[in-house]
Amino acid sequence: MKVSYYPGCSLHGTAKEYDQSVRAVSRALGIELKEVDDWSCCGATSAHSTNFKLSIALPARNLIAAEKNALDVMVPCAACFNRFKTAEHHLKADKALKSEVEEIVGGKYHGGIAIRNPIDIIFKDIGLDTLEGKVTKPLAGLKPVSYYGCLLLRPPEICGFDDYENPVILDKILSTLGADTRPWSYKTDCCGGSLTISRTDIVSKMVSKIMSMAREAGANCVVTACPVCMANLDMRASDNVRLPVFYFTELVALALGLQGPDTWFKLHNVDPRPLMKSLALI
Repeated sequence: MKVSYYPGCSLHGTAKEYDQSVRAVSRALGIELKEVDDWSCCGATSAHSTNFKLSIALPARNLIAAEKNALDVMVPCAACFNRFKTAEHHLKADKALKSEVEEIVGGKYHGGIAIRNPIDIIFKDIGLDTLEGKVTKPLAGLKPVSYYGCLLLRPPEICGFDDYENPVILDKILSTLGADTRPWSYKTDCCGGSLTISRTDIVSKMVSKIMSMAREAGANCVVTACPVCMANLDMRASDNVRLPVFYFTELVALALGLQGPDTWFKLHNVDPRPLMKSLALI
């Protein structure tokens, strides 16, 4: 299958291992990515807190650019995904706003493409049977908890991504890779988001609670699909409750025997390599 690809700002910077692993996994699974030409920042995480029209215009510009490919657009970053879905919602619901935004960005929005996350694409379009058939290194001994966070799921009437109280798609993908996914009730709790800069004390408490509950659930790692969540979980937890954190595509790549995971793991703040070596996964 072929999709447009919107990496967003984080995946070209602090989350480059997410971008690289998404591209590697896509190649392995037969997903052809066509990067959106001349893409720009979608406004996450601050535009919606400062100016509503700006928060719609920024992702709208990228949606209009993506429509030129006439392909559904893959948006790996949960924050970008949320801004795209929010813009889509308001542009379809408010004709006056749509006209104003089109004038601002200098293009027509048609609303003819779907906004997708790689979790959703792998689960629904590639399928778990196909994924399982490509596994060469089952993730035996890995006991992850899936951490979805807020932005893939809320508001549910806008995001339309899995069950917003108890999402299971990522858990099923990880189980297909051979991991022993641990059930827990904190998979959609907030990590504090961009408060990590202005109120690090609050974020540290929130993240430490999440990590404590992950440990209580019997996990030896946490898996996410959000660069903001990754940054907070990987940096802000108290030393005594820290666990390795992975982008889910890093683990897909590892299980499929692809090149790259060891290089990506070096970029993590909490080094996951001791855990992975102890399980003979690297």
